[in-house]
Amino acid sequence: MMNVLIVGGAGYVGGGIVDTLSKIHDVRVYDSLIYEESYRKDIPFIYGDIRDRDLLKEHLNWADSVIWLAALVGDGACAINPDLTFEINSESVGWLKDNFKGRIVFLSTCSVYGAQDTELDETSDTNPLSEYASSKLKAEGILEGTNSIIFRLGTLFGVSDKFARIRLDLVVNVLVTKALLEGKMSVFGGEQWRPLLHVNDVASAINTTLDSDIKGIYNLHYKNYKIIDIAEEIIKKVPDSIIETTPMHFQDSRNYRVSSGKLSEVSGFKPSLDLSVGIDEIYNLVSEKRIKDVNDPRYSNQSFLQQYGIT
Repeated sequence: MMNVLIVGGAGYVGGGIVDTLSKIHDVRVYDSLIYEESYRKDIPFIYGDIRDRDLLKEHLNWADSVIWLAALVGDGACAINPDLTFEINSESVGWLKDNFKGRIVFLSTCSVYGAQDTELDETSDTNPLSEYASSKLKAEGILEGTNSIIFRLGTLFGVSDKFARIRLDLVVNVLVTKALLEGKMSVFGGEQWRPLLHVNDVASAINTTLDSDIKGIYNLHYKNYKIIDIAEEIIKKVPDSIIETTPMHFQDSRNYRVSSGKLSEVSGFKPSLDLSVGIDEIYNLVSEKRIKDVNDPRYSNQSFLQQYGIT
């Protein structure tokens, strides 16, 4: 059993990680509740900002391992205030490196690859197209040579737990919601690739590798999908919906498909949660009206920060 501090553990990705690791280790959650109104899990909780160095250091001194989830996430959200993005996503990681010598798990993103036409592995060139991707790539460089494992996550989907807010600004989640409530999904282009990953496969990957000597950078995804193929999978669940395609570019210019073979080779871990699992989860939430207002800004990182900001 280890002492594990999950920094940013109250959010979308943290929900499943906390549930998984708390069954095995002594877990504390440190979070500023940017998007949340409360933290209701029966887990030791510290309300704090990562920029409150004295408070954070106190809990780092307790920890054997740190799962570093704290970040501004998403291209649109990070573009609102680039200086703040790099302060939170990059500079804080430099401070962590200098003040913690235990095991670090850091979540990066496959969007560091930008737009490329071939299947990409960890040796491929990076081509970040946003402040989000650039800030994550900078943090990766900071952690080079430390006792860290860095996961470049694919595009997340699905539901993580019963408490954390759902994100409805992710391609699978938003398309299912549109199919159900509007009867149509607008797909701009559709040929762009995304490496999809269920949010709870992140927890499983961390659980598999946390207490190991595996270090370095690893892609983490379940399967590569074209945007149009995601929509067609959703039609199987919502057959009354239609797909509207236009020749316009998708909402951003990212286009990448990856290989996660390196992680499988060194750890034996392979993500197991299929796209259909996430589609069913979002379908059930929306169709049973368990989300009062799907247009509430809190379900979108960019919309929430534009309306309420962060300082």
